[in-house]
Amino acid sequence: MKYLIPIFLLFGLTVKAQESKQFVVEGKVKQQMTVNLNMLKDYKSVSIDSMTIYNHLMVRKSVLKNVKGVLLKDLLAKVEIDAPSPTVLSEYYLVCTASDNYKVVLSWNEVFNSKTMNNFLILTSFEANPAKAEKGNIAMIAPGDEASGRRFVKGLSKITIFRVN
Repeated sequence: MKYLIPIFLLFGLTVKAQESKQFVVEGKVKQQMTVNLNMLKDYKSVSIDSMTIYNHLMVRKSVLKNVKGVLLKDLLAKVEIDAPSPTVLSEYYLVCTASDNYKVVLSWNEVFNSKTMNNFLILTSFEANPAKAEKGNIAMIAPGDEASGRRFVKGLSKITIFRVN
């Protein structure tokens, strides 16, 4: 009987880790879009051999290997924003929310007007340190960030687009 509890806990963690196979793009959009792993296969894929994740103190937290994903701006280019004209898009921002409610805020211009190559990636697959159970299959990260853990959204559940009042 004492072995059943760890087995149930392990099963529960396995189910939890598979929660994020899709996310929604909502908010100031003409039509909400649900994005899943199969849909992301239709976009140009970006590969990175490995990325070290640092926290805000620049302490190494983990390493992601065999990273594959798509550019966030390529995905959002398919979303029709509910804006009166393109000139007001500088007033828009995105809130990327994880399954554990962790949030990262990005400005529209950060995503679409940055010169940085691969500025934001929606990760479709990666290998992480086995000691750290990642929260889902879909994640978002800014590979060019020094403190990359700050904008590493594991288990991405939604991207909400807002306009500043």
